[in-house]
Amino acid sequence: MSVVTIDGPSGSGKGTIAQLLADELGWHLLDSGALYRVLAYAALEKNISIDDESDALIDLAEHLPVSFSTIDGVTHAMLDGESVEQHIRTETAGNAASKVAAMAGVRQALLGRQHDFAEPPGLIADGRDMGTKVFPNAAAKIFLTASVEDRAQRRYNQLKQKGFDANFRALSQEIAERDARDANRAASPLRPADDAYLLDSSGLTIEQVLQLAKAYLAEKAVI
Repeated sequence: MSVVTIDGPSGSGKGTIAQLLADELGWHLLDSGALYRVLAYAALEKNISIDDESDALIDLAEHLPVSFSTIDGVTHAMLDGESVEQHIRTETAGNAASKVAAMAGVRQALLGRQHDFAEPPGLIADGRDMGTKVFPNAAAKIFLTASVEDRAQRRYNQLKQKGFDANFRALSQEIAERDARDANRAASPLRPADDAYLLDSSGLTIEQVLQLAKAYLAEKAVI
């Protein structure tokens, strides 16, 4: 059984590419970023602070009733059996997730949960430390990135399509700040694995990125 990791900063398109690859190969999908988003959302719903690494937050992470389910061809994050997809895909949820993801205790608490997703016939794992920390022995590793401008524009388009208000300049600033926070955190900072394929998606279509990813996986004899 093979594991393929796709890491990268917010808005690089890793979630879309991971979903397309998983669907095409018939493999399992792990959206690790969604785990942190669900945790942050659940904590706020339970009035647990996400500003410090409390025992209550760690306990919630260890027992988080999260799962993933495909609804109308789209993967939904489920909390206690209910879809929370609309709640966790906002910029507020993303920034909250970035806070809890910087906590070493939280990352350790969720590590085992992430390993559980590695089941036959294979796993596409998308996140920020999949290839460096969670699955360091993965058969193939992709680090997907793009310029801040490209990522802000994609995020702007996604939010508008979903009916959310969006401001391009504010999104650009939030993405740059999140990049800095993710890259400089003490616990599993965002960086490419030494053996990762660096793929810059700036100016490329989803199809072009997908074909480049598939060519790499074929080269690694994964597919």
